[in-house]
Amino acid sequence: MLVSLVWLPAAAAALTVEESCSGNPDALSTSRVITVDAAETPRVGRKHFPGTLPLDDNEVVLTFDDGPNPGTTTAVLDALKRECVRATFFLIGRNAAAHPELARRELAEGHTVAHHTFNHLLLDRIYPEHAEADINRGFEAVDKALYGAAAGRPRTPFFRFPGFASTPQLLEHLAARNVVVFGADLWASDWNQMSPDQELNLVLDRLEAARGGIILFHDTKRQTAAMLPAFLRSLKTRGYKVVHVVAPAT
Repeated sequence: MLVSLVWLPAAAAALTVEESCSGNPDALSTSRVITVDAAETPRVGRKHFPGTLPLDDNEVVLTFDDGPNPGTTTAVLDALKRECVRATFFLIGRNAAAHPELARRELAEGHTVAHHTFNHLLLDRIYPEHAEADINRGFEAVDKALYGAAAGRPRTPFFRFPGFASTPQLLEHLAARNVVVFGADLWASDWNQMSPDQELNLVLDRLEAARGGIILFHDTKRQTAAMLPAFLRSLKTRGYKVVHVVAPAT
């Protein structure tokens, strides 16, 4: 099977698809890479916003929230690596600070590592200044875990609100900082307890109805980690393509 070479930014410590897929010629692989710039696409995901990423039918973007978490995140990364697939991880700052080695592994294996606040608060229920402080603290914690230091703007300017609990003021605040806000087009509902098989069937049914889009998982959930290898193989057999999103080079 011929696989085209796909290069990601050097900051992501990326490999070509061909190199990363050695030993698994039937891997799902990453089909293509798209750059998402807040100047053109400030908010994406139809579960929360009017528009989404410019994906073709049967294309998916895999995203994982709330990690990193020992055990489950490791299993998720192992499954993605076996299939040569790259995803986007929205990290809680306190978890990145507690497990920087996992955050750095995500980056080293070519994934996009983004932001999900420091404390995972529902930001529409607290004072705006406190919400902004928690967002900023999350940016700093993740960048320190990844790079050893944090600047004023996150190195990867992608953010997802916990519970999609945004406010107009916070959306404007992030837009002014050129940060892309990610929603989702469909989700696994893996915050609900279910078996891996139940989750697999649920997500595949939703995917067939939507014909692609940004999928939301949580790499902190054991059922998701257990289900993921079968899900990735199902994407392959059903003809879906995985698209990886990256920020503009700086």
